[in-house]
Amino acid sequence: RAAPSSKMMENEVFLSFTFYSTILILKMYVVAIITGQVRLRKKAFANPEDAQRNGGLQFCREDPDVERCRRAHRNDMENIFPFLFLGAIYSMLDPSPTVARIHFFVFCVGRIVHTIAYLLRLKAPTRSVAYSVAQLPCFSMALQILLATTPYW
Repeated sequence: RAAPSSKMMENEVFLSFTFYSTILILKMYVVAIITGQVRLRKKAFANPEDAQRNGGLQFCREDPDVERCRRAHRNDMENIFPFLFLGAIYSMLDPSPTVARIHFFVFCVGRIVHTIAYLLRLKAPTRSVAYSVAQLPCFSMALQILLATTPYW
């Protein structure tokens, strides 16, 4: 197992950020795998060569279930990628490790609940509440970054 450098080990906030970020990236991979499995099960392929390999060109088509998976994945990209930037910069501001961990945990849980609500079609407003809750730590981190960097603009 590769050990983090001693300098990195000193930054408890960055290690916490790294843990939660890795969980989120793995979650995105799981959604991608689910999307592929739904494509195969529903025989709904985006590319003619895939359709040909799996029964014929008539299977080069869209499917509502595949599109739902794709929307969940796109929503992850629209939200997790900014979190990765904000969390990395926020980690450099020397925040309280406990407060930082709460930020990362709330975002991570919010995104996991959002995905579950999306893929399992949970009753509204579960998905939108999860989305909104996950946005709170992002706005908090963005505000703290702006406050810390305002003197340099």
